[in-house]
Amino acid sequence: MNETLLIVLGGIVALLTLASLVGHMLERRAAKPESVATVRNLNARIRSWWVMVVVVGGAIALGRTTTIVLFAILSFIALREFWTLTPSRRGDHHALFLSFFVVLPVHYVLLGIDWYGMFVIFIPVYAFLMLPAVATLTGDTKEFLARSAKVQWGLMLTVYSISHAPALLMLDTGRPSALLVVYLVIVVQLSDVFQYVWGKLIGKHRFSPNISPSKTVEGLVGGGLSAILVGTLLYRLTPFSPLQAAAVSAVIVIAGFFGGFVLSAIKRDLKAKDWGTLIEGHGGVLDRVDSLTFAAPLFFHVTRYWFTT
Repeated sequence: MNETLLIVLGGIVALLTLASLVGHMLERRAAKPESVATVRNLNARIRSWWVMVVVVGGAIALGRTTTIVLFAILSFIALREFWTLTPSRRGDHHALFLSFFVVLPVHYVLLGIDWYGMFVIFIPVYAFLMLPAVATLTGDTKEFLARSAKVQWGLMLTVYSISHAPALLMLDTGRPSALLVVYLVIVVQLSDVFQYVWGKLIGKHRFSPNISPSKTVEGLVGGGLSAILVGTLLYRLTPFSPLQAAAVSAVIVIAGFFGGFVLSAIKRDLKAKDWGTLIEGHGGVLDRVDSLTFAAPLFFHVTRYWFTT
């Protein structure tokens, strides 16, 4: 294992250990019912972060193949969660079968063999043309446009976009590529964490009650700036200078926010609070990786076009 990666993972474990101790102390001292509920929610999130760090950190430590397989599994679960909540018709079943058992595995195999050219066009070109064509064979034309869009949008969010996180492993920047994956995940996740903490501490003005009632302007600004600061301080994990790391972190934070925001809008449209219940304190897998759906592709292409050797 790369020494820098080991140090970073050790630092994350140390921070989580400290957070667990603080959370335990806060829960023992909380008196008001609303304070107890907030602290318990925070502790549930901390336990979930432990699981995620062990799973994702372990996969990255074990190497490229394990990391790609892990993200393929996450994409499969996220796609399943998407379709569990999204209404479908019998005429969609062939397209859905192909999405899960042909398109998804082929896409990750293309990533695994470093076929960049086909990796970036397989879903948005070939799959997007093939799946509506297959759906027409059923003869079901009711809401055909909306149904086809949902099939394509589900693949774009849960498979194509998320896969750009492990796709960072194919980049040659002069630094261990696994560090780029760690950097992306740290900045994205800390942005969510800081937004939550700042929102609880000083949040007063709701950003968009109809889409995400818990998000506040103060939380977004404070959380975003805090995550950018951390991303800047961690520039040694990347090929970026400190100033470049600040700019790239800003891209990650803004894109990550809109990833979560768009998926929250979809949940509200579907009258759902969470995408699933797999992760305690966080809902489903898609609730946890929603920020990556926008942040991962942008970070990948910014890095590839400007910082690869």
